Amino acid sequence: MSAIGPSHRAKFILGFASIYLIWGSTYLATRIAVQDLPPFLFGAVRFIVGGLLLWAIALRFGNPPARIARGEWKHLIIVGLCSVTLANGGNVWGLQWVASNQAALLNVTCSFWIPILGMFGARAHALTARVGLGLAVGFLGTALIFGPGLQETALATHAKAGAAPGGGLLPSAAILFGCLTWAVGTIYIRNVDTRLDVLSFTGLQMLCGGLLMLIPAALAGEFGRWHWSGPGMAALAYMTIFSSCIAYSAYAWLSVNATPAQVGSYAFVNPAIATVLGWWLLDERLGAAQLAGMAVILVGLLLVNWPARAR
Repeated sequence: MSAIGPSHRAKFILGFASIYLIWGSTYLATRIAVQDLPPFLFGAVRFIVGGLLLWAIALRFGNPPARIARGEWKHLIIVGLCSVTLANGGNVWGLQWVASNQAALLNVTCSFWIPILGMFGARAHALTARVGLGLAVGFLGTALIFGPGLQETALATHAKAGAAPGGGLLPSAAILFGCLTWAVGTIYIRNVDTRLDVLSFTGLQMLCGGLLMLIPAALAGEFGRWHWSGPGMAALAYMTIFSSCIAYSAYAWLSVNATPAQVGSYAFVNPAIATVLGWWLLDERLGAAQLAGMAVILVGLLLVNWPARAR
């Protein structure tokens, strides 16, 4: 691997800081939103508005092609379906019954799916022994964070939200399925040959995914259940601007410029961020096991992201 220039290194730092910090807070924000807003319609509005904002920014400051080819639309629809409609749809639907910290733990599976699927394709990247060890260490750290008290939190959430479909298994399965489709979309972006810049591609695939999410919203009869609420609108605004526009753009750039294992490392960090925010804002527990888990996660991240020796 050749040396990384200062500007490129700065993009790496800003990109990972965005997906680590912003997406670490999205479990809390989504959990708040789906208590007031219908889940699929919430996701559709979030991504349609976010996609239009990014596309407008790309038109103003970027250099998108005058005409988008049919093949480009195929890529945009596939990525939008996998990364937005199925991935986000599974998460927002499941978070009606699954505790936010439990959902964060389920999303750790992304950190395994992404490097595993990244071993295939035009830009395949093999897993080294050190990266594999880092993934295992990162998973151990996440288990330490959510091991103590996780069952009690899950039971309390189920009792408050009401009976979950399938006895609680179906919402968790929906989140896990969303993790798999998210990984598929990530690797597709990594291998796709496109003339669109990052802002244009991200904005349009979000727009496609948001429009497709209107289908399950209509089937579930959510249009008649939409209402304006302060907490719901605040969560929607935060998720649209920070999570969709900023973090998604950073993730799209990292999907192409970082290794699959590095990209997937966000799934280890997000639960730690979610735990700290829960302790700070919701008076949730933060004991010795959680602090030890964060230290273990840091070791795993160093193993995954430490630069390889230049050849």
